[in-house]
Amino acid sequence: MQTALAYVVAAIAEIAGCFAFWAWLRLDRSVWWLAPGLVALLVFASALTFVETDAAGRAYAAYGGVYIAASLLWLWSVEGLRPDRWDVTGAAICLLGTAVILLGPRTP
Repeated sequence: MQTALAYVVAAIAEIAGCFAFWAWLRLDRSVWWLAPGLVALLVFASALTFVETDAAGRAYAAYGGVYIAASLLWLWSVEGLRPDRWDVTGAAICLLGTAVILLGPRTP
């Protein structure tokens, strides 16, 4: 449960932080958009430390699938573009990879 929550918080924070930079550079928003964006990116990095795994690389690798799915939810809810079947299929494949990384048996 802690890992799932860490990934959800990380995804929201990372996407929001990156979107702040996107808004500043691509949508001609004020440079002040960067302040909350930087805070969001700090929350993102901190959230990943709560993932229940012994290796940072494994936490980051598994997070990739969550990030992809969350990005498509952002696309739909914030940008108003509905993901197509290829988006959804790709995200499902990535989430399967996340599950394999996190739940696969490890040899000591």
